[in-house]
Amino acid sequence: MITILVVDDHSIVGEGTKTLLESEPDFRVDFFGSSTEAINIIREKKHDVYLLDLDMPEISGILLTKEILNKNSEAKVLIYTGHDLSSHFNYLVQEGVSGFVSKSSSTQQLIRTIRGIIDGQAVIPLELLYELRRTQNNKYTEIGRGINLTEKEEEILMKVAEGLTNEKIAEDIFMSRRTVERHLTNIFKKLNVSSRVEVIAKARLLGMIPEVIR
Repeated sequence: MITILVVDDHSIVGEGTKTLLESEPDFRVDFFGSSTEAINIIREKKHDVYLLDLDMPEISGILLTKEILNKNSEAKVLIYTGHDLSSHFNYLVQEGVSGFVSKSSSTQQLIRTIRGIIDGQAVIPLELLYELRRTQNNKYTEIGRGINLTEKEEEILMKVAEGLTNEKIAEDIFMSRRTVERHLTNIFKKLNVSSRVEVIAKARLLGMIPEVIR
């Protein structure tokens, strides 16, 4: 039996997904419409696959992913969304996400994706793969100029957006505080800003980080 946890704040979508998946005789599905409520079951029980909406009002799919993988680094997390993922694809992969699937996918596509994840495959929709190829050399653009951050800068920027202090960021990514500050200085220069508030606002404007991270 394959156990699946679906977390989606859109109840109609979540309930519909649960019903579709349970048409498979070897799928058993739990559904929560609140990421806050889902935290409790995540801490109490392991599932084979976690199917998470990305943008939720209480706790985002990004932070829910971190909670799951902090508890079980081998967990299979599948991001289920109708939104563009290119702006935080690298960060999600770094956190350990196993795959991505669009809410516009057919039932069979979703089922195949879940079975692929169980078999140890990483799943990326073709449209996302093509978008990543198009933006690889010029990821973010502001008034005609390319803004290219390193993977480490992207990771630090995301943690700044989460509200972490320099000390906490340094602890999380096993780096000295001075090195974190040096990376932040580079990020500020590249985005032409002078404060953490400005860098978050600018990064959101350019699509480098999600609109909301909780």
